[in-house]
Amino acid sequence: MAFVTANWNPLGEAFYRKIELYEMGWNLKDGLRECLVAAAPYGGPIALLKGHNRRSPSARPQLEIYSSSGVPLASFPWKSGVVKQLGWTVSDDLLCVQEDGTVLVYDLLGGFKRHFSMGNEVSQSQVLETKIFHSPYGTGVAILTGALRFTLATNIDDIKLRRLPEVQGLQGAPTCWAVLTQDRQSKVLVANGSHLFVLDNTACTPVTPPGLSPQATSIVHMCVSFSYKYLALLTDSGHVWMGTSNLKEKLSEVDTKIKSPPKQMAWCRRPKSQQPSAVVMWDGLLAVVGECKETIQYHLDDDSILVPELDGVRIISACEEIFKIASMAPGALLLEAHKEYEKESQKADEYLREIKEQSLLSEAVRQCVEAAGHEHEPETQKTLLRAASFGKCFLSNFPPEQFVSMCRDLRVLNAVRDYTVGIPLTHTQFKQMTVQVLIDRLVYRKLYPLAIEVCRYLKTPEYQGVQQKEESDEGIAKAVSVKLADAAGISYSEIATKAYESGRTELAIKLLEFEPRSGEQVPLLLKMKKSPLALSKAIESGDTDLVYTVVMYLKNELNRGDFFMMLRNQPVALSLYKQFCKHQEQDTLKDLFNQDDDHEELGNFYVKASYKEQRLEARIALLQSAVDEYYKAKNEFSAKTTEDEMRLLRFQRKLEEEKGELLVGFSLHETMIALLSVGLHKHAEQLYKDFRVPDKRFWWLKLKALAEKEDWEELEKFAKSKKSPIGYLPFVEICIKHHNKYEAKKYVSKVTPEQKVKAHLAVGDMEGAAEAAIERRNESEISTVLARCSTTSDHLLMERLNRAKATVAKK
Repeated sequence: MAFVTANWNPLGEAFYRKIELYEMGWNLKDGLRECLVAAAPYGGPIALLKGHNRRSPSARPQLEIYSSSGVPLASFPWKSGVVKQLGWTVSDDLLCVQEDGTVLVYDLLGGFKRHFSMGNEVSQSQVLETKIFHSPYGTGVAILTGALRFTLATNIDDIKLRRLPEVQGLQGAPTCWAVLTQDRQSKVLVANGSHLFVLDNTACTPVTPPGLSPQATSIVHMCVSFSYKYLALLTDSGHVWMGTSNLKEKLSEVDTKIKSPPKQMAWCRRPKSQQPSAVVMWDGLLAVVGECKETIQYHLDDDSILVPELDGVRIISACEEIFKIASMAPGALLLEAHKEYEKESQKADEYLREIKEQSLLSEAVRQCVEAAGHEHEPETQKTLLRAASFGKCFLSNFPPEQFVSMCRDLRVLNAVRDYTVGIPLTHTQFKQMTVQVLIDRLVYRKLYPLAIEVCRYLKTPEYQGVQQKEESDEGIAKAVSVKLADAAGISYSEIATKAYESGRTELAIKLLEFEPRSGEQVPLLLKMKKSPLALSKAIESGDTDLVYTVVMYLKNELNRGDFFMMLRNQPVALSLYKQFCKHQEQDTLKDLFNQDDDHEELGNFYVKASYKEQRLEARIALLQSAVDEYYKAKNEFSAKTTEDEMRLLRFQRKLEEEKGELLVGFSLHETMIALLSVGLHKHAEQLYKDFRVPDKRFWWLKLKALAEKEDWEELEKFAKSKKSPIGYLPFVEICIKHHNKYEAKKYVSKVTPEQKVKAHLAVGDMEGAAEAAIERRNESEISTVLARCSTTSDHLLMERLNRAKATVAKK
C-alpha cells in the first residue's frame, strides 16, 4: 500500500492528499497577480482578464480562456466597460459583470452571445462587489451596489431582479458576504463586524452562529459548501467555525493561529463524508482544517486560486494545476494479498484467510473498486482493479456490475482528463454530472470525434449525445457544408437522417439542400412528413419514376381531398397522375376532372367509357352525359357529333330488330357499306340524307358495294339515276378491276374528254384512245398511247399517231 498512500496526510479520522494534475500549458509572465480569474467547476475552463484595471484605450485588458490544462481556447482584447467580476454558468458560458451593472455573456470559445442589465439602480450607484452562484433555478448573479444595497437575479435565463432589504447599521462595505440557497430560495448572508444578518425577500434577520469563539470581534471571511448545506466562517482571531448553513448546528471550530485575512477560503468535503473540512489560503500558504485541532499545511510558490468542487478543491496557479481531494484507505489487505500473489508468496493466502475470517472480502473488493475511481494515475487504477478482480475469484455471488461499470467509467475519464482535452473530472463529479452533460460539454468545445467515440463506447445513441443546441439550423448546415466541401462521396442525406432522428427536422431539411441526388432527398422528406417539399424536389429532378413514387405515397397517406388539392398546385405531377389514371384508375380520373370542372375532358371520358359498355342503353346514357358536358364546355361541334352517334346507334338497333343485320357499333361508313352490300339501298340512302353524307363519298361507297356484289344491272341504273358527282371514269375502272370489260365499255362514252384516253386504254381500245388523243391534239396523251401500241400489230396506228404528234409539235 505504500506506493498508493505515500502522499496521504491524516487529519483526525480522515486522510487528505494533494496531487498534480497538469503542467499548465499557458505562459503567464506575471502569474495571476494582475488578473481577474474565474474557473468553472466540474473540471471546467478557466477565464483570465489581464490588466483589468487599465482604463487607457491604447492599453486594453486582454480576456483569455483556457482549458483546465492551460490549453488556449480563446483570446481577444476587452473593449467594453470596467469588469468587476468573472464567472461561469452551469452550461459553461462566461459572465462578465461590469461596474455599471451590465452583464455580458460569452461562449466557451469567446463568441459573444448576449447581454443584460441588473437594473437602473445598479447602473446609477455602480457595482461594488459581485458573486456568481448556482441555484436549483440555474445560474444567478448577486450584486452589492455603491449604495450598500443587494440586488439579486436567481436565473440569468429568466431575469427577475430582487432588491433585498437594507442591512441594519451598515455604514460601509461589509467585511464579507455570501449567497445561500435554502428551501428553493436564494438568500444573502452578510457579516458586518461580528454581526451576521440573513437577507431574504422581505426582511433583514440578525443571526448568531452557535458556539462561535468569544475571542472573535469580526468575521473576516466566509464560504459555503458546493451543496449550500454547510458554512465556514473565519474570524479575526484566526478561528474557523464550521456548521450548517442555516446556522442551527456547529460541526467544529479550529484555531489556525493565523490572524491575517486570507485571500480565499473553500469547502473540501466529499458528498457522503461525515468529516467537515475547509481549505484556507493566504499568501504562500494553504491550510486544511477539519474536526481536530491540528491542520495540514502546504506551501505555495505562486499566486493561486481556489475552485470549489463537488468532492474537493482545485488549486490553480501560474505553473501548475493541482487537485485537493479527501481520500480513504480501501481494501488494504486485499491489495497486499494481490501483491504477494504476484510474487508467488504464501503470504497472499495468509492475507486472504485474515480477510475471510472477518467476512470482509466483499467489502474489500468494493473498496478496491471504489479506490480505483478516486485515482488519477492509470497505473494505480489498474493495480487496484487487478486486486479487486483477484478478490472476486474467491467470491461466488459478488455482483459484477460495479466492477464493469468502474472500468468503463475510468476509460472515459482518462480520455477527457488528457492534457489536450483538459477536463479533470473525478469519478464522483462524473456520476453527478451524467454522461449526457459530459457529451454536451465535449460538443460545446467542438471535440466532436471524441464525443462520438464516447457515445459509441458507452452505447449511447449519437443523436442523443452529440448535438449543437445553441447554433441555428442554418448555421449548422452551412458549417457542415463548408467542412465537407472538398470531401468526395459524402452523403448529406445520411447526415440529415441523423439530424431528423435527434428531433432537428428543420436542420435535416437544410442539410438536404446540399444533397445533389434527388433520389436520396425524397425518401427522407417523405419520412419527415414534408410531402409538398418532397414532391417539388422530385419534379425538379426530372425523374418521372421518382415523381410517380411520391405521388403514390401521397395517395396512400393523404385523404382524397387533400391529395387532389396538393396535385392541383403541381401541374407536372397532376399531368403524370392523369396519365396513370387513364390506364389504371378510370374512376379517379373522372373525380379529377370533376374537381377541376374540366367539362371538355369529362365529355371525352364519357365518350371513351361508352365504347366499353356492352348494353346499348348504357352506352347511349354515357353519350348523353358526354353531350351535356360538351355543352357546358361550349364545344358545340363535339356535342353535335356525339348526338349524331346516338342517332346512328338507335338507327342501327332498329335495323337489327327489323332486318336482323348486326350493325350496332359500326361507324357510319361501315353501316352504309353493310346496307349496300345486302341490298338495303333505301336505308343506305336514308342515312345518306339524314347524316348529310357528301355526294361524292356516297357515290364511291355505292359504286364499290355494287361492284363487289357484281350487280351490274343495278350499277347501270345507279349510273343513269342522275349525273355522277365523281364522273364516270371510276365506273370504268371498277368494272375493269372486277374483270368485266363489257360493262366497262358502257361507261366510256360518258367519260369527260379529258379522261377519254385513259378510259379507252383501260378497256383496251387502242383505236378509240388514238382517236381521242388526236382529237385533243395533246402531245402527252399521244405519247401515252404510242407507248401502249404494239410494233407488230399496231404499225399503221403508230404511223398515224406519229404524224399527229409531229403536227402538234410544229404548232
